[in-house]
Amino acid sequence: MYADTSVFGGAYDRGFDEASSRFFSQIADGRFQLVISTLVLKELEPAPPNVQGVLDEVRELLELAEITPSVNALAEAYIRAGVVSTKWAEDAIHVAAATVSRCGMIVSWNFKHIVQYDKIPLYNAVNTLQGYGNIGIFSPLEVVYGKD
Repeated sequence: MYADTSVFGGAYDRGFDEASSRFFSQIADGRFQLVISTLVLKELEPAPPNVQGVLDEVRELLELAEITPSVNALAEAYIRAGVVSTKWAEDAIHVAAATVSRCGMIVSWNFKHIVQYDKIPLYNAVNTLQGYGNIGIFSPLEVVYGKD
């Protein structure tokens, strides 16, 4: 499962903190295999120490996806198809990195450009046209079990 940067920040963002914390707790318990990209690492560099601490807690458990030419090409295909604009290219890269890495799903708190009911089938249509499988796109709230 790929987690974008918003999930890390969500651990300390009121309204998102409970589900984000449960998500990372379930990563630690082995429920999910966590995948992040080098883009997530780059976006977390200026984050506050407490948010970087979330990454530190799961660093040994995660798999790192590189931003390869295949990832960039798929992100460009999303942009050409109008799923997102070039202004939001990094959002497209997150979805592309998860797809190219063959993750079953991506979790995000980005309801504007990633976890949006009308964009999800568009991402998957482009994935199909580019020879990739579908990817589930959810908020952490949708994938975590109830309270521990």
